[in-house]
Amino acid sequence: MPNVIAINDPEDPRIEAYRDIRERDLVGRDGLFIAEGTVVLHVLLRQSRFRPVSLLLLDRRVDALGGDLERVPKDVPVYVASQPVLDKVAGFPMHRGVLALGDAQTVAEPALDKAQLVVVGIGLSNHDNVGGLFRNAAAFGADAVLLDETSSDPLYRKAIRVSVGASLVVPFARAGSGTGLVTRLLRHGMTCLALSTTGAQTLSEASFQGPTALVLGSEGPGLPQDVLSLCQTVRISMAPGWDSLNVATAAGITLYQLRSLMPHSPNG
Repeated sequence: MPNVIAINDPEDPRIEAYRDIRERDLVGRDGLFIAEGTVVLHVLLRQSRFRPVSLLLLDRRVDALGGDLERVPKDVPVYVASQPVLDKVAGFPMHRGVLALGDAQTVAEPALDKAQLVVVGIGLSNHDNVGGLFRNAAAFGADAVLLDETSSDPLYRKAIRVSVGASLVVPFARAGSGTGLVTRLLRHGMTCLALSTTGAQTLSEASFQGPTALVLGSEGPGLPQDVLSLCQTVRISMAPGWDSLNVATAAGITLYQLRSLMPHSPNG
């Protein structure tokens, strides 16, 4: 049975990490992250990369979470509060009523030596786009996601939620410059495929062999020229008058194509 603890005071110091969630999202949590919602909690409790530190639940949601709560380690407290208390803690109406605090401080960087498909994001400052990118990476079996230092944190609360927990499952690293990431992958013998509206070939024309990295930039400025110069460039054919897609949508289309051409592909 989980260690269930009733919380009746929103100022209780045991739930300090959950207080004023939106403001904490902006300033960071020093190696910790918030997972929100039943779907994300389900993923958090079934993966091995991140350890839960505690849970904070709306009292009327507890019974419906029975199967998930059985997976909570006995030393991890499960705090339970009423709606008024939970709302005061969070700083806004917390309708989902399911929160967990996770520890990201001991996660190792992804191994690239045997990777066949890697996704690279450069300059992705939108949390929804980062979350969507991870969801697609998981759906099409990418081995890792690499983000440059200007991209949003995939463990930001909204990014995790949009990814439906995929950013807790897909190995990732976030550091360095775009050119540094691409150069690193080239040294691992990977073909770096950059998606651009000015790509030299259409996606359907291009051929792919061996380990591949898909390199993506933000929808507005796209990828910088120094990154494009290191990569094979491709574009997605679109109707006249349209030349770009949301980065998560473009990633989904391209990852499907890449995965379908790879040996032993789950989609081929």
